[in-house]
Amino acid sequence: MSLFLRILFYVAIAGMGTSAIYCGMVLAGALRFARRKRREEQAPVEFLPPVSVLKPLHGTEPDLEDNLRRFFQLDYPEYEVLFCARHASDEGLQMAQRIAAEYPWVRTKFLTCGEPRFPNAKMWSMAALGEAASYETLVTSDADARVSRDYLRRCVQELADPQRELASCLYVGRTNGGFAAQLDAVGKSVEMSGGIFVADMIEGGTRFALGVSMILRREAFQKAGGYEDLGQYYAEDFVLGQRLAKQGYGVRMANYVVRLMVLPQGLRNSFRDQVRWMKSTRRSRPAGHLGTGLTYAVPFGLIGLLWGLLAGHPGLGLLWLLAACVNRWVMAAVVLSALQDDKPGKPVLIYPLRDLLGFAVWVASYMGSTMVYHGGAYSLGPDGRFEPVERKARPGRDTKIPGAKVPDAPARGK
Repeated sequence: MSLFLRILFYVAIAGMGTSAIYCGMVLAGALRFARRKRREEQAPVEFLPPVSVLKPLHGTEPDLEDNLRRFFQLDYPEYEVLFCARHASDEGLQMAQRIAAEYPWVRTKFLTCGEPRFPNAKMWSMAALGEAASYETLVTSDADARVSRDYLRRCVQELADPQRELASCLYVGRTNGGFAAQLDAVGKSVEMSGGIFVADMIEGGTRFALGVSMILRREAFQKAGGYEDLGQYYAEDFVLGQRLAKQGYGVRMANYVVRLMVLPQGLRNSFRDQVRWMKSTRRSRPAGHLGTGLTYAVPFGLIGLLWGLLAGHPGLGLLWLLAACVNRWVMAAVVLSALQDDKPGKPVLIYPLRDLLGFAVWVASYMGSTMVYHGGAYSLGPDGRFEPVERKARPGRDTKIPGAKVPDAPARGK
């Protein structure tokens, strides 16, 4: 056997071995999470403090109306919903105002914050929302999050422990888009959650947060450095959780699972967005991100197939690739079951293709440090901070948070 074939053989063997070990760890972590989820869902719901729900908005997108409407239908004794956009003319904010008119009994506030002066536009809106919130218990939720009526009742239980400052929710990807969006959605469900299950199991708890939906005390933002400093990071959710964990505060993954509505877009835009997130992960957890390359299975299955074809063993090569696909099918099925996904069929079936795409995204994450965010080009620094490429912002300049402005629509509810 030539040197080239030997290299292919041993690379395929090594990759299949590491991906099999990782799959086993994901299965153990997923089953651990599922047991905790079932146990905690059976516990009585007794901790019900008043809650401020913070919803930053920026324009409209498919499914937004349904996503927003669900926040007016929550089964919770006392809560308010705050929306913030850059300008009163924002279509997403106007949509929220129209929906709010149908639910006058729900206390609602509408804010505008102007153009962002932090690189992270979401944190710029969050600063205005946090200051305007009436209650000390906050629940943040992105525009693409879809929730059920018991969302607040179940999430807020995470703060019943006075030592816990922050919890965040895992999510199952959903989309009405084409195949590219479906691959992105199942990646968010399985690839993301699988890694979190393993990290939570190995580290004995979560040391970071996911920003799609977070449950926290108002003071948590200041304990983690304040809005201005967090607003310098692209992955402000990761930094928020990491800093609180380092200070000894409780940080946890909630047992509630959000439905995340993935934008229906083509492969090119979907790939670009995924690379942007992967570059952020590379900066946030460089060692762990590097090791991620060994957790994929299908790329090594293809290398095994190539070895089989070149070495005159095509049947063995096909079995190699099949073993890689079975690895991914099993992992996807168990993770989606732990997340209680009620539509796992097609996501499980296509997950091997997502695994291959995920590997390509991982490789691309090492190609440069620039990315596109909200239509602008940004440079991502070694510590996760990012800033516009066109103009380097000077520390301390233009960072004061202006008073949030209330547009014409009045606050509604009690």
